[in-house]
This record gives sequence, structure tokens and C-alpha cells, in this order.
Amino acid sequence: MNSELWQQVLALQTVYTAIVDSGDWQKWPDLFTDDCLYKVQPRENFDRGLPLSTINLESKGMLYDRIYGISETLFHDPYYQRHVVGLPHITAIQDGRIFAQTNYAVFRTKPDGHSQLFNVGYYLDEIVGTQEGLRFARRHCVFDSEMVPNSLIYPI
Repeated sequence: MNSELWQQVLALQTVYTAIVDSGDWQKWPDLFTDDCLYKVQPRENFDRGLPLSTINLESKGMLYDRIYGISETLFHDPYYQRHVVGLPHITAIQDGRIFAQTNYAVFRTKPDGHSQLFNVGYYLDEIVGTQEGLRFARRHCVFDSEMVPNSLIYPI
């Protein structure tokens, strides 16, 4: 594996984190291919091969629908997110696709409260090259706990 490719994967992770932490939701879908998959699933279900997931979005259109819901229709106590993301581990490169695993932790802070650990797990990514650069064809967020505190509003 060449270091330039790894740096491009790292850059994609960095941009992703900056977008979800800043709440610039309109840019989030641009990091994915049109026929993408974005899935958030408890580790217990993933390890057992069970399909049930907390979020399962099967196209860029569904990502935009999620953003519309976050921005226009969902009512919830506002909070900030802060991701701490490990370095990506490229596990395979096949047929022009990059497969990577990256650990993450997400902290949540309500404006009138303290920061709390919200979600911990790892990303399983399938990344492809496009004219715009590397994009996620699949982002599978596997979180370690069986429960998500309160509700999962923003992308992990």
C-alpha cells in the first residue's frame, strides 16, 4: 500500500469529522457516492450477522432525506458533537475499492450541560475514487453498546 493513498483516506476521514462536528449537514452527503450505504448498527447485531440497525440509508437521496429531517422536522434538545477518530487501517484494496476500519468515539455536549461520552465503536468503510476525489461507497458504523442514549439524531 502506498502512503499517498493512505493520506487520501485520512484526509477523507478528517473532512468527514469536520463536517459532522460543525453541523454543516448539507455537505455531509457530498462525501458519499450516489448508490451509497450508510448504516449505524449495534455491535451485538453485527457480530451475530443480524440485519437490524439503528439507521440504514441506502442511497445519497436517503442521506439528503435524513438531513432534511434533522434540519426541518425533528424537534430535540440541541447538542454539539465532537468526534475523536483514530487513524484508518486499510484492510484491503480490491477492484479499485479501498476497505478500511477506523475506531471512533463521539462526545455530546448540550449547551447547558457537561460533555458526555455518547457513542463508541468503529467504522467499516468501502471507499472509491471519483472525479471529486475519494468518496464513501459504504460507511458502516458499528457501535459497542447495545443502546444509544436518548436518540440518535446526527450522523455518527
